[in-house]
Amino acid sequence: MADHRRQSVLNGAIILSAAVIFVKIIGVFYKIPLTDLIGGTGRGYFNSAYELYTPIYAISMAGLPIAVSRLVSENVALRRYREARMIYKVSVRLFLLIGVAGTLLLFIVSKPYTDYVADSRNLPAVLTISPCMFFCCAMSVYRGYYEGLRNMKPTAFSQVIEAFTKLAVGLISAKAVMAYGLRQYEAGSAVFGVQVHNKAEALSAIYPYSAAGAILGVTLGTVLGTLYLVFIFKIKGDGITRTELVNSPKPSSNKMIMKRLITTAIPMVASALILNITNLIDTVTIQTRLRHAISENPEIIKNMYAASLQAAKTLDKDIVKYLWGTYGASLDFKNFIPMIMLSLGVSALPALSAAWATNDKKSAKSTIETVLRVCMLVTLPAGIGIGALAEPILTLIYGRGSSADIIPIAAPMVSIFGYTTALVSVSAPITNMLQAIGRADIPVKSLVVASITKILCNYTIIGMPQYNIKGAPFGSVLFYVIVVSYNLFFLIRVSKVKINAVSTFIKPFACSLLCGITAWSSYGFISGILSGGTVSVTGRNILSLLVSIALAASAYLISIVLIKGITGEDVSVIPKGKKIAKVLEKYGLLG
Repeated sequence: MADHRRQSVLNGAIILSAAVIFVKIIGVFYKIPLTDLIGGTGRGYFNSAYELYTPIYAISMAGLPIAVSRLVSENVALRRYREARMIYKVSVRLFLLIGVAGTLLLFIVSKPYTDYVADSRNLPAVLTISPCMFFCCAMSVYRGYYEGLRNMKPTAFSQVIEAFTKLAVGLISAKAVMAYGLRQYEAGSAVFGVQVHNKAEALSAIYPYSAAGAILGVTLGTVLGTLYLVFIFKIKGDGITRTELVNSPKPSSNKMIMKRLITTAIPMVASALILNITNLIDTVTIQTRLRHAISENPEIIKNMYAASLQAAKTLDKDIVKYLWGTYGASLDFKNFIPMIMLSLGVSALPALSAAWATNDKKSAKSTIETVLRVCMLVTLPAGIGIGALAEPILTLIYGRGSSADIIPIAAPMVSIFGYTTALVSVSAPITNMLQAIGRADIPVKSLVVASITKILCNYTIIGMPQYNIKGAPFGSVLFYVIVVSYNLFFLIRVSKVKINAVSTFIKPFACSLLCGITAWSSYGFISGILSGGTVSVTGRNILSLLVSIALAASAYLISIVLIKGITGEDVSVIPKGKKIAKVLEKYGLLG
């Protein structure tokens, strides 16, 4: 039996989520040593280019593929297999054309972008990432087609290949560029064509090129991810049998399918940017407003971050990039959990589309409730835990490296992003479900209003010298408040699904609050006890953090079970979940 018949919503989500978790772990082993290697300033150059890539990746992961996935899943549900196969063929031509045009556009705008938005020294990194548009569009065809057939494995494996390539090539390239630049400085030569007088000036000249070296890993990752999908399709095909093709009705014309793809893709591409549009807005507005704030009152900002700037040997001309890079390090924590939940929405879309197309209201209701409940059960405790332990986590990651100077600046921002993780995480799945029921226009409307609000917020708060980079998270939070509240209201209204607010939101929140209090109090208590002993500062931090995380997780799991906050379906998705569900049901602990 074909793969598209085997994978349920949660099974598909587990496959994609496992891949995303693995990819994120690889990302930790990429961005943490990268930040140590190129510092906050180099990370600023990296972010300015990478934030052009993240919306492109969002399109390739949850924009264009969803358009293909929705159309394919609807036709498979109606046994129109020839139509599904034709959608693949038409999408290849359409998306490759979009990829070529997009890559050319990135090359064209790279110079104006670096001159007027980022920094003229950012040009090497931006040019290096430009080819990603073509390969991301190519990946979109295969990812969307397989996801529509309810086979999430090709998408998952291609993500892992991308991440490994980014890790290996990116770090090696960045390190090689750093070493080459320092050799030029030590030999008394110009560093990448710039005459320097000390090591601080040499590093300032090296950072833009080392960031481009790191970006090279991202670009090559998309190349190899695409080649894998092409190879697997050539070897294994799509699982649709000849009998299914022969017995299915005649497909629509190429022109009709092309029209449906375009009309479906446009709102979905716009909606897919929801998770990343805030980063793109930040790229355009934050650096500009930081320059304004520094020009208004440079001393207040220098005094505010004096210890960090001195420790990083940051030149005055690099303060904007340093603060921008530090903000980028905090975004790593903002996007970690939401990217996992993005997989839940991607997996749910074909199932909900099929249920909606066949008027299966029971399945549609079950899918919507499951997605929202699982999202809250996972993201609320994880996010509140990150918020409560932001500084210890950053100390564990960066405390012993050369980037420890960013911790005092990044910790408050990581806390804010942690406490609002559930809000950010649920935005993309809600968008996916609106797309599945044919209302892709709703997320676009909320996106427009939220984006304008965020731009105004960034312009106002970050431009004030007393707030500067500290004001950046507030625009993002307001953005997601608008998006989630608007989209959730219309999802419930259009689908006519009655959500059990107590089991979906209130119970997970109450237990997550207990989780956060346990994490914060136990960390302080344990580190206080250990401070009087012979344990080193680093050892004390690690031990206190690990024990507090274990206690917080235990408090959450015990409390959520005791108040019957989980269902049998929730438990069944974990290994040996059915056996665990039977035991919990026996003692009346399932909701």
